[in-house]
Amino acid sequence: MEPTVDRSEIAFFDLETTVPTRPGQGFAILEFGSILVCPRKIIELESYETLVRPHDLSLITTLSVRANGITADDVASAPTFSDVADKVFDMLHGRIWAGHNIIRFDCVRLREAFAQINRPPPEPKGTIDSLALLTQRFGRRAGNMKMATLANYFGLGKQSHRSLDDVRMNLEVLKYCATVLFLESSLPDIFTGTSSVSPNTTTRNRSNAKADVDGPGLSTSPPSSTRNTDNQISPPTHDPVELGRAQPDPFDLGPLVDKIETEPLQPNDDMEEEPSIATQSNTITESNEFLEPDEVSIPSVTVTAVPFFRGPQKIQILHRDTPLQIHCGALKVRFGVSTRFVDHAGRPRLNFVVDASPNLCGVLDACDNIAKRFVDSDSNSEWRPVVSRKPGFYNAPTVRFQLPTVAEGDGVRWITEIYQKESSSASIQHVVFSKYDVAELEQLIRPGSFVDAYISLDPYDYQQNAGIRLVAKKLIVDSN
Repeated sequence: MEPTVDRSEIAFFDLETTVPTRPGQGFAILEFGSILVCPRKIIELESYETLVRPHDLSLITTLSVRANGITADDVASAPTFSDVADKVFDMLHGRIWAGHNIIRFDCVRLREAFAQINRPPPEPKGTIDSLALLTQRFGRRAGNMKMATLANYFGLGKQSHRSLDDVRMNLEVLKYCATVLFLESSLPDIFTGTSSVSPNTTTRNRSNAKADVDGPGLSTSPPSSTRNTDNQISPPTHDPVELGRAQPDPFDLGPLVDKIETEPLQPNDDMEEEPSIATQSNTITESNEFLEPDEVSIPSVTVTAVPFFRGPQKIQILHRDTPLQIHCGALKVRFGVSTRFVDHAGRPRLNFVVDASPNLCGVLDACDNIAKRFVDSDSNSEWRPVVSRKPGFYNAPTVRFQLPTVAEGDGVRWITEIYQKESSSASIQHVVFSKYDVAELEQLIRPGSFVDAYISLDPYDYQQNAGIRLVAKKLIVDSN
């Protein structure tokens, strides 16, 4: 279905969905909200909002309700997505799409929903992802790039996590940010000289599509069946301000567009990492990058944003300006390999639990406190301590080590380097697994065995949960 008239309006939209709780479950749309905005006057022309009843109401779990407040009773009598698909299509198709983090989440969920009812999805003629746009152009001055944080910075109230309220808040945030950047571009030597963060300072970057919000200056192109239209971005045409010399245009996204269009649009996975290079040597040399817990100076531990990270807000823990990595020796395995948790793609997050020594607990508790303060106080996320102290077992704290997995062709593999101490000698053998077989791994890492672990600290803030994951880079297992 192609639009018969020029559809110049910008369609701001937002989805509220369920939160998957088991492998392969996927997301179900619970609410759709959209406003049509005049690109020349930046005023709302039309709005549409509807609750959506999923095919299975049991998908609405406690975790889902915590995310957006939508209960099974709220949607019990709501229309299905098939019932509202015509209206959703009409609101979006052939228009410029805008929203916060829509490239990596909302656009993907929409395409899935239309595919489930065997209908072609709507296509945009341009896309504005305010998460990436403001991350690149507004910087860290407002804290992290969450909508709630930006709204709090400008005094716009709290985010409701309901579709129509959120898209209207998104528009207001863009207006405020655009005004600040316009003023700074007019007198850059004055404004940026007194600002703690330059408007052109990049602290993080996400591979989301960007576009200019100025209607007359927005160059657009029709959707193509041969490439993902979420990547359709055109650089703006504003001229830089002349103040004795040409100043950089804070709205010029051209260089960023070139970088974005070369990157694939994949759902982010906080635990997915580049595979480390496994050595085939019979011994392993301890890297100087991994510190013993006693070598960690707590005053030297800091937290900062990860530059150029693709995906949601990402921070890292540093020790004297170097990513903190720790060597933990001879830790007893309390619980063996578990596949209870899954990543965004439905793959199991392999992990196991070990008893934590007092000096390790001291370092991790300190890192926990520092990282927790960095996460925005207005966030809805619940912080989960990295050290687990169960009631009645406070003298037996435990920590959970993650074994990250990565997709490889049609399958999955873990990327931790694993070694085993031979029972008959002191030599250490690199373990080569024949395939991705959790049972094979369970035979190696089992309750009562001891491990030397080389770990990195991976803070996360996703789906109303935040904390620090301990990612096992290398393991030496002594199962004697």
